[in-house]
Amino acid sequence: MNQDRLKATARLLKIMDELREQCPWDRKQTFETLRNNTIEETYELADAILSGNLDGIKEEAGDLLLHVVFYSKLGEEIGAFDYADVVNALCDKLIYRHPHIYGDVHAETPEEVKANWEALKLRKKNRKSGTLGGVPRGLPALVKAYRIGEKAASTGFDWEKKEDVWEKVKEEVSEVEAEMRSGDREHLEEEFGDLFFALVNASRLYGVDPEIALERCNKKFINRFNYMEEQAAAAGKTLHELSLPEMEALWQQAKTAPKEE
Repeated sequence: MNQDRLKATARLLKIMDELREQCPWDRKQTFETLRNNTIEETYELADAILSGNLDGIKEEAGDLLLHVVFYSKLGEEIGAFDYADVVNALCDKLIYRHPHIYGDVHAETPEEVKANWEALKLRKKNRKSGTLGGVPRGLPALVKAYRIGEKAASTGFDWEKKEDVWEKVKEEVSEVEAEMRSGDREHLEEEFGDLFFALVNASRLYGVDPEIALERCNKKFINRFNYMEEQAAAAGKTLHELSLPEMEALWQQAKTAPKEE
């Protein structure tokens, strides 16, 4: 074991003890008060990953690690669990879910490993709640839809050929159009949901993470829209003062303009 890792871990745990004893803010924190901060730190790490910012990934991974240590300290204070319990439980889980490494199960591809992982999770954790019981309720809807599709597929409930998913997408588009004509807003919302879910499954089948794809699209749109506003301002106007053809022309310019991070 690398001694630097052991020293760094011991240093972090010591600092956590000191902060909990001496810092007014840290002393005040509970599982509940940290929850939203943990979610925020997770998204900041995700942003750094999307940006390809290695220094940012290192920093945000550290912030997230702090939360793991903090929760472990809170558990220790009430006699429920400590950092060693958290780590050992994780180690036990990893060994159990990697029988192709620590047992006699055969798995050579990432897909086989993932299928084994899901089967073991279901066998040990979700007997009562079923295959989909392990999907956290608090996940954002797009991420949740992707995980639901993954878990359902792990049981064999999936399209035989990935190309077949497009028939489902076309079917859902038709149903959205029908509800738009009917004027039934409640059913329209339902059909839009079905369409989104079908598209999420299509992205899964083609190896695309829909959350990453959509966030990159968001950033692309923001950059192009900002460019439009800047060009309009340079001409002494706002977008409100431009016609649709004028805005379209700026949008086309934005597509070839230098990209900003």
